[in-house]
Amino acid sequence: MVAERWLVEARVSRDSVRFALPPSKMFLGAGDVVSLPGETGDVLYRIDRVDQSDLQLVEAVRIEPEVYLPSEFPDDTPASSAFVPSVPVQPLFLDLPLITGEEVEHAPYLAVTSDPWPGSVAVYASGSDDDYALNTVVSARSIIGMTETPLQLAPSGRWDNGAPLQVKLTNGAFETRTAESVLNGANLLAIGDGSSGLWELFQFQTADLIASDTYWLSRRLRGQLGSDGLMPLTWPAGSWIVAMNGLPGQIELRSAQRRMARHYRIGPARKGYSDPSYVHLIEAFDGNGLRPYAPCHLRVIPSLSGDMAVEWVRRTRIDGDSWDLQEVPLAEESEHYLVRVRQGATVVREANVVTSNWTYTAQARASDVLSVGATLEVAQMSARYGPGLFTSVDLAV
Repeated sequence: MVAERWLVEARVSRDSVRFALPPSKMFLGAGDVVSLPGETGDVLYRIDRVDQSDLQLVEAVRIEPEVYLPSEFPDDTPASSAFVPSVPVQPLFLDLPLITGEEVEHAPYLAVTSDPWPGSVAVYASGSDDDYALNTVVSARSIIGMTETPLQLAPSGRWDNGAPLQVKLTNGAFETRTAESVLNGANLLAIGDGSSGLWELFQFQTADLIASDTYWLSRRLRGQLGSDGLMPLTWPAGSWIVAMNGLPGQIELRSAQRRMARHYRIGPARKGYSDPSYVHLIEAFDGNGLRPYAPCHLRVIPSLSGDMAVEWVRRTRIDGDSWDLQEVPLAEESEHYLVRVRQGATVVREANVVTSNWTYTAQARASDVLSVGATLEVAQMSARYGPGLFTSVDLAV
């Protein structure tokens, strides 16, 4: 505004006059404004210099009073944005099973939040703590929270109507959905301890806002997408919650880099990865999109001969929702199972079978010398992943 006034003053003051004053106007001096006739009316001049001699000679420059009135600025002036400090972000890696079936099977998800949000977050990766390369850029923060009440073990495959789970969010919101929407995939959450591989997927139907950013989540579907094999007796208060609503995306990871420890630096994209605001993590991922589901309906049938017939039903991680097929797709190169007999933490017998049944003979049982607490467990095998999640049953001895 000041610069604009100076520019206009400089342009107007290029018009100057020189004239003499009669003795009756001797009171006029430097700084006074006089009016002289012009072509379109009176023109104002400011006296800048007076020479006293026989006559009073005056030098004056033209002025315009409008120069000193405030001007209106256009509406398209650039808006200044508030300063956003660079603070460390909260990253969570999630090595999850396939959700839609369209994901990269071996690549983990990355959920990130921060307050304030820096606008975008850069992820740099390297095989060692140097020579980093940009892996991906996260443009939106995920909905992340923590549980404030424990979540107890519950059966999968049917509605869990137990006590509401209280969750405090760092950002975002939850909403109640219809049962049909939930059965079609809505309100999918991951709950875990913060490590990359230990996450249970579950859904909820009802979300009740009970305080600022705090919800009760009830009517749940537990152990979704084969994560029932990871469900502990209790998820304690303080467990992480991540909304799998499409915001957490997968990072880039080559199949050959699976199960290899790699260095990650994660922070505001406008800063370099050496900035103190970057978080340094070392992670190795199993690629749990490749992990076979735990078999179901495992049962042990004793016989009069002392042998035990062991049977189970195979599950699939790909295209297993159709009711039109006689059997779900295999999703692996071949059908193959690992059967183990455990006495506490010790594996006393192990067998590889290619059908969904096995016989635990009386002779083998006598050789294993089992006692109370013995269990039998079965996992489906994958040529790329190895044994999947185990399902187990207690053995009567």
